[in-house]
Amino acid sequence: MTIRRLSRIFASDGRTVIIALDHGLIDGPCEGFEDPATTISAVISGGADAILTSFGIAERFAAELGNVGLIVRSDGAETNLGQPSAGSLSQFFGPMDALRIGADALVVTAMPGSDREASTLETLANVTSEAHRWGLPVLGEMVPGGFNSGPETRGTEAIALAVRLGAELGADFIKAPYCDDYGSVTSSTFVPVVILGGAKGDERLMLSNIHAAIAAGAKGVAIGRNVFQCDDPEAMTRSIVAIVHGNASVDDALSILHG
Repeated sequence: MTIRRLSRIFASDGRTVIIALDHGLIDGPCEGFEDPATTISAVISGGADAILTSFGIAERFAAELGNVGLIVRSDGAETNLGQPSAGSLSQFFGPMDALRIGADALVVTAMPGSDREASTLETLANVTSEAHRWGLPVLGEMVPGGFNSGPETRGTEAIALAVRLGAELGADFIKAPYCDDYGSVTSSTFVPVVILGGAKGDERLMLSNIHAAIAAGAKGVAIGRNVFQCDDPEAMTRSIVAIVHGNASVDDALSILHG
């Protein structure tokens, strides 16, 4: 059953384009995601393989989510109304909740190198153990140093260690930050790795990072703001799909985006 569910997330080439639409858990109705139905429809039209989102979105917009892979978030940090902390994380939902709404995977965040390292790793292990009893895959989101950590905690060695740690604790695939030597990251583990997007930035740089990561062995992306906050989320999704599944060049992807 685990393999069957993973096949709804990963295409036949073993790669995936996951669009992260879980930002409402922290930001509420943030720019570009005020109308979930419109955003979901746009990225699906652009060719997204899977959507990573909250339980509320998954339940209320089941029709729009259609037949794409569905990954639901089990945890969350403080909202923008509070005081964000690099080590703040709470567990909200579990594997049975995910199965109840027909999800194909559950995402769990762990933060090696933060003051919540031990507790978040324990949560990842416990949730994965329970999920696997029911054939539910787990995406381990490995964030060295925590959400608000700087570049000093996200070097190649730290990311490679975090990625391998997630696999060692049973995660079926890993979401992790990008770094320049991504080949050292992908070669250090034995499960698929997808790169996370981070804050919205330069379009060419983002597409170049995706291109380099795929060339270095990454199996896809899990990107949110850089897609749903751009002028044309459908075109941006299509340009990412062209790189991940079509081995397009960065210039070709930019032509798709702006064409």
